[in-house]
Formats: sequence, C-alpha cells, structure tokens
Amino acid sequence: MGCGDTRCGRRRWRNRERLTSVGGTVCVSFAVWIRDVDASGYFDDLEAVYEEGERVLAGLLPGIERSSFAGRLVEAERTAEDEDEFIALGKWILDGRTLTAGVVQHDTDLPVMVVVALEAAPGAA
Repeated sequence: MGCGDTRCGRRRWRNRERLTSVGGTVCVSFAVWIRDVDASGYFDDLEAVYEEGERVLAGLLPGIERSSFAGRLVEAERTAEDEDEFIALGKWILDGRTLTAGVVQHDTDLPVMVVVALEAAPGAA
C-alpha cells in the first residue's frame, strides 16, 4: 500500500502534506506540484497534464539521487500496487523506510500531483 492510496484515509488533499497511519505503518507525504482540474471537474487534455507531471518528476529525481542521503538509498522494486497507484515513479529504501516520488491522480475529478512520500512499517529502523 502506498502513501497515496485511499486506504490511508486520503481522498482529497486540503494541504500540500499528509501524515497518515494505517495498521501501524506511518506515512508522511508532500505534494511538490499540483495541477488541479478545470471548472468542469476534469482536464481538457489529461495526457498533457500527465506529461507535465512526468517532466516535473524527472526534474525532481536527480535532486533525490544526489542528496545528502544518496549514499543510503537503495533502489526498490516496484510492485503491482505501485503500477496501479502511480503514473510514473522513483522508489528507494532509505534506512528501512520506503521513499517514493511519483505522479499520482487518485480519481478522475481530483488533481494530478507529484508527491514525495516516506513510509515506515512497524519496527522499521
């Protein structure tokens, strides 16, 4: 289960950040880019919005990979849940926690966002 999953108690982002806890797993996530739906509740060109989100993500990933904790990042395997939740993503393990950066849209009438999330399961280092 990813941080953006609606099972984490999130349906709409009222702020740019969320702290959630489900079954002992704690997740902190931040929206670093948000493209809201138009007045009709949808996008005129959804593929263009997805591409814009992917460009923003592509600009963000090198900053994560060259950050001060880059030496502790281990690329993580993408799961089927990741593929369902994210349009595009980068995923790593950082000291036993899962760090994910990706493009998401949780429902067709919700914004497209680039989010960065750190998720720790019970007993994570």
